[in-house]
Amino acid sequence: MTMFRNPILPGFYPDPSAIRVGEDYYLVTSSFEFYPGVPIFHSLDLVNWRQIGHVLDRPSQLNLDGILPSRGIWAPTIRYHQGKFYMITTLVDNKKDTHNFYVTAEDPAGSWTDPIWLEDAPGIDPSLFFDDDGKVYYTGNRVPPEGQQYPKHMDIWLQEIDLESGKLVGSKSSIWQGALKVAHAQESPHLYKIGAWYYIMIAEGGTGHTHAITIARSKSVTGPFEGYKGNPILSHRHLGRDYPIVNVGHGELIETQKGDWWMLCLASRPYGGYYRNLGRETFLTPVKWEAEWPVVNPGKGVLEQVAEAPDLPETLWPVCPIRDDFEDSQLSLIWNFIRTPREEFWSLSERPGCLRLKLKPISIVENLNPSFVGRRQQHLSFRAATQLIYAPSKNGEVAGIVLLQNADYQFRLEYGRYEGEDQIRLMERIAGIERLLAARAFNSERIQLKVEAHEQNYSFYFRSNENEAWTILLENTDGRLLSTDLAGGFTGAYMGMYASSQGSSSDNHADFDWFSYEELES
Repeated sequence: MTMFRNPILPGFYPDPSAIRVGEDYYLVTSSFEFYPGVPIFHSLDLVNWRQIGHVLDRPSQLNLDGILPSRGIWAPTIRYHQGKFYMITTLVDNKKDTHNFYVTAEDPAGSWTDPIWLEDAPGIDPSLFFDDDGKVYYTGNRVPPEGQQYPKHMDIWLQEIDLESGKLVGSKSSIWQGALKVAHAQESPHLYKIGAWYYIMIAEGGTGHTHAITIARSKSVTGPFEGYKGNPILSHRHLGRDYPIVNVGHGELIETQKGDWWMLCLASRPYGGYYRNLGRETFLTPVKWEAEWPVVNPGKGVLEQVAEAPDLPETLWPVCPIRDDFEDSQLSLIWNFIRTPREEFWSLSERPGCLRLKLKPISIVENLNPSFVGRRQQHLSFRAATQLIYAPSKNGEVAGIVLLQNADYQFRLEYGRYEGEDQIRLMERIAGIERLLAARAFNSERIQLKVEAHEQNYSFYFRSNENEAWTILLENTDGRLLSTDLAGGFTGAYMGMYASSQGSSSDNHADFDWFSYEELES
């Protein structure tokens, strides 16, 4: 018996959507304000996934200029039909207006087309359904035509779509308003035809602690849909806030080539109390059908941290190396920017074997596109380090490691010039208020920086080179500021390299010789 461990995609990979094409499985997740957008993964066994690209990897596809934290790209859905892949999603702007669009590709690794924007497509979380008669349907959520009867009351609607013209056609149909009406926030509809039934599966209760997955069915694609009396088919809200897996929801059903059924969904792992630094992650659980209704993880009914794997040949991919030495011509797929880069402020060729970041006047505390290259935090306890080759030339120039939930909640372990003296500083930023936690005079063009997190205890170190012992800058400071529970929003913690001249023009740059990240035992 082969076992697997949840989450199957640790770290900030929310709103999973997946398909099977033959014996291949493909999965996408939300990306919000981070660029490139919509990471896409491939698997042969539903457990082990390798990233093969990003769906939205060109500025022409994704304009995130000035987008506030936790807006941007929400809840993509991936589908496949007659040799073509489709990804449909929502771009949420700073006014919270929603703009729905889809892109297509013949190869899921790319390249994907530029967006086809949809008119008169209100709401969020769009999905596509290809019916047996050749018709294609769009599903999404919206404010009910008759108005909201309670806070966050939403309507799940359906309309035929012409994918050749990129137009919704015919009339909209209200097909379901969920099973848990007072729980609010009916969203993330996925429509399936299984046997003689059409099933609409949605999330309810919001993406916080009361998140849940519910389902309804009909013999007609436009309804009426009958809600399952066993709803919700999956939720952890009844298990309390001390349970190790919380806010379970936003599911996707998938059938293996052997006829077994599984569900992918999001959930979070709180630690150090009800604090979710990692954001919402992707989990996997089995499904059985009884009386033509799905039963999630029969006999248990909850997500498990360790469970029996699907009946598929285990296929392992090369693991992501602990250390990136920046020797390739392109950045690894694990790296992201904040918002769409409009200039090449980074280089892998100007100093071969290093990632060079130019010092931009933009700071990491602004909702712009800072000189930052980062990756997700994926474990409760971890060690991250880098070697920096850099000489500040004037006051305000800094470079180093940043750990952030957003622009207003972060740690910065930085080397820079302050009132004429070169120092290593640890800055804490909570609710936009800066606090200097520690500082040490330092003067060298080469410096190694390290952070170790043992759950919510974060410690920071530095040294000149690997032949020296690490010097403690500060130990056991509270990492809860990196949780969504303090910072708000829908994303997870990021960490990475950054450089800034903090409001002044500069021709300076910082070279990062390597960056390492590894899990530690909690």
